[in-house]
Amino acid sequence: MEKKYQSKTFGLFKSMPSFSRGISRAFDLTGIINENNYNTSKTDKEADFNALKGDWEVVGNDLKTAIKNYDKE
Repeated sequence: MEKKYQSKTFGLFKSMPSFSRGISRAFDLTGIINENNYNTSKTDKEADFNALKGDWEVVGNDLKTAIKNYDKE
């Protein structure tokens, strides 16, 4: 069974973090690589809402998958 990662889990990032990007950041003394890598929100409440919404969407998808797999058995 292939495991799919939920994109909502990494909602903070504009693009998925990678090993090579992490290594390159260690040598980036100016901090240029770190710019524009993260999604931002206008307020703290908006950021919390989006994070909580994404978490519950992932939970809902997991439950849907579990129910579908249970029905197959």
